[in-house]
Amino acid sequence: MPLSYTETRDLLARLGHSPKRFLGQNFLVDANIVRKSLELACIQAGDTVVEVGPGLGTLTSALLQTGADLWAIEMDRGLHEYLSETLLPTYPKTFHLVEGDAMQRPLAALSAEKAAAGYKIVANLPYAISTPWMDSIIEGPLPTRMVLMLQREAADRYAATHGGKEFGSISIFLQAAFNIEPGHKVSSACFFPRPDVDSYLLNLSAKPKPFIFEKRVKRLIRACFQQRRKQIGSLLRGKLPDDGAAWISSLGAHGLNHQTRPEQIPWQVWTTLTWPQEHTDGVETVDNEVN
Repeated sequence: MPLSYTETRDLLARLGHSPKRFLGQNFLVDANIVRKSLELACIQAGDTVVEVGPGLGTLTSALLQTGADLWAIEMDRGLHEYLSETLLPTYPKTFHLVEGDAMQRPLAALSAEKAAAGYKIVANLPYAISTPWMDSIIEGPLPTRMVLMLQREAADRYAATHGGKEFGSISIFLQAAFNIEPGHKVSSACFFPRPDVDSYLLNLSAKPKPFIFEKRVKRLIRACFQQRRKQIGSLLRGKLPDDGAAWISSLGAHGLNHQTRPEQIPWQVWTTLTWPQEHTDGVETVDNEVN
């Protein structure tokens, strides 16, 4: 059973550990949410699973008890040591724990070969890294399923549909590769310390034929959303050989035109935006930008 609110607080006190806000250390203390995470992820014995930020091991223990082969990465040295002394000896063959930055090792120590054979991700993601980490995961090989604990704001942005202010480049990249399935609301009361906002279990399954954008096309799309008040015609001017005229003309089939703003264009239409091989002009944007 997961540690209760009081047990979590007392354990952290014994360890002399103060939750670090910059690492998003809000520890899950609700058994129902742990069970829901495993249920949404359809975890079975033998599954290969990646977890980011196992913390005190609340979700980690539940994953290991299913018989899953778990690969986890923890940035906090003190918590890494705690897990090494407690869970690692109990599951020496199925718990693969590394200390490090998930932005540098988004799949922990899981090899590309093992990832290509099929894996899942179940994680409580810190808000600060959620979008750039997600962007790196979308580069592939894709997990068959992801169940991610996110701040509600981030979850809403990833699942946003075109036409609203929350719809952005990360919405496009994610929805081109994954189906968004029913998730689960999570109250801030399910954590210690209690965060200022509620969270959400985002439930994603890989599409049968996922679309992965080329990096330079991703940069171009990000650049468009950095100036989302502008019309698509002016945004693409000088970025493509024909100023994107052919692609803009194709927008007519969707009731759109050169005056359309980026957020009004469905993700499916963005997948048809191509970059001619002979065109080498760069698009200056910051990679992994939150949009």
